[in-house]
Amino acid sequence: MNPLFSAIFFSLFFLSLPCTIHGLGSGATLSLSSSNSTVCGIVSGEVNRRIECYKDNRLILIQPNISYDSIVGGESFFCGLRSGGSSLLCWDTNITTNSSTFTPKRIYFNNSSPLSEISVGDNQVCGIVNGTNEVKCWRGMMGSDQIPSRVNGFQSISSGFGFSCGILVNNSRVRCWGSNETLASEIESQFGVFSMSSLIAGGEHVCGFNSSGFLICRGRNDFGQLNFPFSLNESFGFSNLALGLNYSCAIRQSNGSVVCWGGNGEFSTNITQGVDFQFLVGGLNFVCGLITRNSSIMCWGPGWLSNASFGTILPLSRILPGPCVQSECSECGIYPESQSLCVGSGNICQVCRVPLLLPPSSPIPFSPILPPTSSPSTSRGLRRGLLAFAIVGSVGGFAGICTIIYCLYTGVCFGRKKIHNSVQPTITRGGSSNAHTSSNSPPPRSLTLRRQASLAFRRQRSGTSSTKHADRAEEFTFQELADATDSFSLENKIGSGSFGVVYRGKLVDGREVAIKRGETGPRTKKYQEKESAFESELSFLSRVHHKHLVRLVGYCEERDERLLVYDYMKNGALYDHLHDKKNVEKGYSVINGWQIRIKIALDAARGIEYLHNYAVPPIIHRDIKSSNILLDSDWTARVSDFGLSLMGPESDQDLRPTKAAGTVGYIDPEYYGLNVLTAKSDVYGLGVVLLELLTGKRAIFRSNNGDGDPTSVVDFAVPAILAGELVKILDQRVGLPETNEIEAVELVAYTALHCVHLEGKDRPTMADIVSNLERALTLCDDSHGSISSIELSIGSD
Repeated sequence: MNPLFSAIFFSLFFLSLPCTIHGLGSGATLSLSSSNSTVCGIVSGEVNRRIECYKDNRLILIQPNISYDSIVGGESFFCGLRSGGSSLLCWDTNITTNSSTFTPKRIYFNNSSPLSEISVGDNQVCGIVNGTNEVKCWRGMMGSDQIPSRVNGFQSISSGFGFSCGILVNNSRVRCWGSNETLASEIESQFGVFSMSSLIAGGEHVCGFNSSGFLICRGRNDFGQLNFPFSLNESFGFSNLALGLNYSCAIRQSNGSVVCWGGNGEFSTNITQGVDFQFLVGGLNFVCGLITRNSSIMCWGPGWLSNASFGTILPLSRILPGPCVQSECSECGIYPESQSLCVGSGNICQVCRVPLLLPPSSPIPFSPILPPTSSPSTSRGLRRGLLAFAIVGSVGGFAGICTIIYCLYTGVCFGRKKIHNSVQPTITRGGSSNAHTSSNSPPPRSLTLRRQASLAFRRQRSGTSSTKHADRAEEFTFQELADATDSFSLENKIGSGSFGVVYRGKLVDGREVAIKRGETGPRTKKYQEKESAFESELSFLSRVHHKHLVRLVGYCEERDERLLVYDYMKNGALYDHLHDKKNVEKGYSVINGWQIRIKIALDAARGIEYLHNYAVPPIIHRDIKSSNILLDSDWTARVSDFGLSLMGPESDQDLRPTKAAGTVGYIDPEYYGLNVLTAKSDVYGLGVVLLELLTGKRAIFRSNNGDGDPTSVVDFAVPAILAGELVKILDQRVGLPETNEIEAVELVAYTALHCVHLEGKDRPTMADIVSNLERALTLCDDSHGSISSIELSIGSD
């Protein structure tokens, strides 16, 4: 059939169809025609992979009886791609020449340029030419549809009402076109620079997974079809999507069950409870899925037959769970029974689940997190569902933060709760010292901590010694340390820590060190606090040794003096590079590059992971913040300041310390509000640090150039990440990510979003975070660099 005849034939075919022919989505082995509840599928286990349809309680055989690769449905028609792709045929499901078949219309035939993929939307049909990745579209009454001329090829396409969208071959970004130019342009702009791995179109919206596995939905949101359930245990665990006129559905990769949103709540998944689906296909107002255990088809929804309250198992033959292809399926493996289903003619490739970035044994299937979903226009703000989350999710934490700030400003006491006023760093590089606020009620000397430390040392050294100080910590005299710091001169002061002032010093043997001296004073309370923090740091740092923890060199105990000696961190605190006035005004720092910022985040995460997972018993730091992340001469990040640390339980139990402790802006809201401490409290603090690295904002900052109300970086950043507007909050000193960095920065953002969830049970573990940050650093490792002069090490410790 020549091209002219094909065009005429196709036009005549579509002139016979109703004017409202809404088709949805991309080709699969199942198709739905909504206006007459027709369901068609490609039959498995036969030499010819024929099409069989179900309509009006009867089976309809489709001619010609040949093999097909994929089919896709419109409102009252469906199209099928013949095996090999050389021919594309469509059938009008409203017209039957007899009781058992539909009449076929061939709209494309070309042996030399076969099609590899098809999609149907509104009154257009599109296909991708195999080899060239060129897209061809046909429309019934308006001739050939306009394809964007600025692109060379697409790897996949999907179509909705008056528009089609595709993923570009060269950069995996989304391009849209169609008769509804406004909607196409709107959806394309909303996807922005996201690199996508798949797309499925609905009526006026599109959802898909980006290359990191995050679900992203864009387009119109009149019925909440973009508002996928914000559950941190679900939103990144989808493996398949089906979209309709005003709804969206997905399969949970954990158990194959279905979750739907939008559609006025009429697509209840109670109907499918306990059913494991392999894939779903969306129609205008109903949805069908292939059941994994027997490849049968189940349909439900308000537009399905006369009763939407029940799902129906169709009497179709066993349908293929995927197309039979000639590839080796090396990426995700071969589907079970593939050979018998395809009758030896090709294989069915296993559906690639959402690419999890974490070990399967992770307590939550965190990949991290979570892709944004937003309303169609950024000017309209966050969609209602996300706005509700942002409000509800931030009220508790923000209220607590505001209360703390009020107390700090007014001097009101905190009762038995002790919060370090460390909005400014407690360890700085050349910064002023900032004393922490203390409780009005003096705590008793921590005999419990001494006993815990002693017990830990005995465990670690198999009973060889009962002393509280470890073998590797040197004991110094007070005079030695005074000489090293020129009698603790102001010129050598470099900051403050959890219990005292930090000085730069040089020992007699030439070693450069940082010396933390406990505050001295007549008040017993100050002495007791100093003693407790000193014992904490000494006990913990004496027994943990890791390249991403600041190393304890030694200590001094003489009379009332308590001093700790550490390796000197030449490049100071991360806080200084992000927030110090000189660096901010200068607009330059070595860390003003996305790759090194991700590397610093990974270093710190590895240090905290060591504390949580490898220290025996585990250690909860309790004061993770940017001023406690120090940078050595090689720009390797190390976690410091263990003055507030506690030993965690050796099982998955909660700790309930007598008083909450931490830093304004970083303290876990759940810990502060309920006084329940877990390792997830450190995760929250690290999440805030990640947001600092992304935005360049302090944990608590004043908006409007310092003249506005105090705002937390969590409240500032989370809504933008959820709305897919990450670019608006990125630190301008670093600039926009390069091509190879875009996905990495997104991954860090979604990881941070999960870390700052209000409930600890929904936060990732440190092992999860390390895995994600390793992936992020790998993604941008090939980018050309803001840190080309710095040699990065990303190997395992």
